[in-house]
Amino acid sequence: MIQARVGSNRFPGKVLKTIEGKPMIWHVINRAKKVSRVQQIVLITTEKEEDNELEEIAKEHKILFFRGDENDVLNRHYQCASIYKADHIIRVTGDCPLIDPVIVNNILDFYLENNYDYVSNTINPTFPDGLDTEIFSFNALKNSNENAIFPSEREHVTLFMTNNLTKFNTCNFENKNNLSFLRWTVDVESDLEFIRKIYEKMKPDYIFSTNQVLDIIKQFPELVQINKGIQRNEGWKSSFDLDKQVKKFSS
Repeated sequence: MIQARVGSNRFPGKVLKTIEGKPMIWHVINRAKKVSRVQQIVLITTEKEEDNELEEIAKEHKILFFRGDENDVLNRHYQCASIYKADHIIRVTGDCPLIDPVIVNNILDFYLENNYDYVSNTINPTFPDGLDTEIFSFNALKNSNENAIFPSEREHVTLFMTNNLTKFNTCNFENKNNLSFLRWTVDVESDLEFIRKIYEKMKPDYIFSTNQVLDIIKQFPELVQINKGIQRNEGWKSSFDLDKQVKKFSS
């Protein structure tokens, strides 16, 4: 499932911003198609009219699409998984145009070989921000959808799983070297500037590896200064503020 919407609070329309003449979401979809053993790719978005263009992009790329509740993202994923009868779900987001199919494959193999409910490289991040990959079972998603009550857990699909580690067989997938200080996602304009610079130096290739990006950064270390200093998951604060209201009411 590729989660995307046009109406980002911090950077509206970011998934449609162009990188080497193609929308950002175009690059994410093409990278997702390189993940082996995947039987279905679904672009999952909202029912808002502004996301009609994302549905058209999904059709153009001959992938599936699903539209659901804008705010209850957890239920959106659950309804999508139910309709398409998914046994296992790989979740990535449309604002990560450097998502690496090799890393996704490695995490998928690890998940399947060890019979986990949930495997992620985000519980204790060691990969660059922007290579975030989560894999979980349908049953874990169903359990979460039935039991998550806090706004943060409804908005952030796997937060109920990571908040209840004793209820799920989970594991953090770690990189050999901690590269979590690198920022390769797109939340603000400076992130997009960084990504465009990377693609510009890699053209005409559109699908290149993490190691190739690291090589570019070694050659041009000034690139990491473009979007330096932005806190990881900075946009999560508002949903946690709403949690306090729920806790106050329930107490």
